[in-house]
Amino acid sequence: MKFGVVVFPGSNCDLDAYHVIRDVLKKPVEYLWHQEESVSGFDCLVLPGGFSYGDYLRCGAIARFSPVMSAVVEMASRGGLVLGICNGFQILLEAGLLPGALYRNTSLQFRCQFTHLVTENRSTPFTGLLEPGRVLKIPIAHGEGNYCVDPETLRDMQERGQIVFRYATPEGETTPEANPNGSMWNIAGVCNERKNVLGLMPHPERAGEAALGSTDGLVIFQSIIRHWEDSR
Repeated sequence: MKFGVVVFPGSNCDLDAYHVIRDVLKKPVEYLWHQEESVSGFDCLVLPGGFSYGDYLRCGAIARFSPVMSAVVEMASRGGLVLGICNGFQILLEAGLLPGALYRNTSLQFRCQFTHLVTENRSTPFTGLLEPGRVLKIPIAHGEGNYCVDPETLRDMQERGQIVFRYATPEGETTPEANPNGSMWNIAGVCNERKNVLGLMPHPERAGEAALGSTDGLVIFQSIIRHWEDSR
């Protein structure tokens, strides 16, 4: 399978995503500049973290109008896999590919630290290899990761299995103390109804080698690869 890493002006985690896919997972990958109008030939698109367009107006608000996003939306509508990480998550929300919004962290501070995640839905292309009860150690680095939706939408998302990851303690308990940004229901990552688009604030590409302090992020990429292989 072939990955595409979309690069916007201000992206700064594109190299990390490219590295873990090419050098750690040994899979084909190419950069896609934001002005590209076609994503044909790619099986999974990664929208990486960073500060696209300087986060002017609000995070992801301008990047949502980049030419490549029309192709991303079209690919998602066809069932193609799309992964948005941190700023990429913010862009997917602005593009309407995922429900909800992200606000300033309740601490009003930029938070750069390891977090622990529990998986709410293991039946997605991004979580298929996760064992029940496994807690992932994956870092965050953001100032606007406070996820919010209206109560009715949250109930619908819970019933449809759209809540994928939640912040937790190392033991897997979803306590207020384990929540680094104030996200409702400790939400760290969500998917669309079709389950082929995932957005999350933690950075799995920064947890792909032991030297970085964790390899837990690899399972997300490995799940994507396994899902693609099984669907062939």
